[in-house]
Amino acid sequence: MKLYYVPFTRSNRPRWLLEELGVPYQLVRLDPKAGQTRSDEHTSRHPLQHVPVLDTPDGTLFESAAIVLQLADLHGRFIPPTGSYERGLVYQWLFFAMTELEPHCVTFFDEKVKKKTPVSERALEAKRRLNVAARVVNGELANREWMLPSGFSVADIVLGSVAWWANRMGALEDAPNVLAYVERIVARPAYQRAVVD
Repeated sequence: MKLYYVPFTRSNRPRWLLEELGVPYQLVRLDPKAGQTRSDEHTSRHPLQHVPVLDTPDGTLFESAAIVLQLADLHGRFIPPTGSYERGLVYQWLFFAMTELEPHCVTFFDEKVKKKTPVSERALEAKRRLNVAARVVNGELANREWMLPSGFSVADIVLGSVAWWANRMGALEDAPNVLAYVERIVARPAYQRAVVD
């Protein structure tokens, strides 16, 4: 397998899972500033010129959450059996991360980091909405370490990466369980290997 990757992007998610799985893979770092994600070659892998892209013997896949689910299924680890209640929870938390948390992180990032206007109306509203959703996660983590009752899973790869980003931007408020969760994430050896560069 070959993972097309840009550091500190959503491509960290499949790289992190690959490290958790301990399976061999080739990492291909692309430099967006040098135009490598806009090349014809990369556009043939991802029509919107994004990362990650996973090159498999059967073809290429894109979208970080989809790649994570596929890798977990292929290797039978970090994901509950199809049709089980906990498998449904995996879907729930992946969609929650991608629809209820990440869009507000993107808006907050665009306003605070790119435009440097952290007190703009858009930034404040994004932060408010992010924290409404983060309180749901905070409640779920009140009595356990990971998003599933059975333990660490691909739900933590995706939701955890978004929680890490929200915390890094200083967007989380009154979410002590989420902050402790982020600390557990960054302490995982596989996570550390995935973000080493």
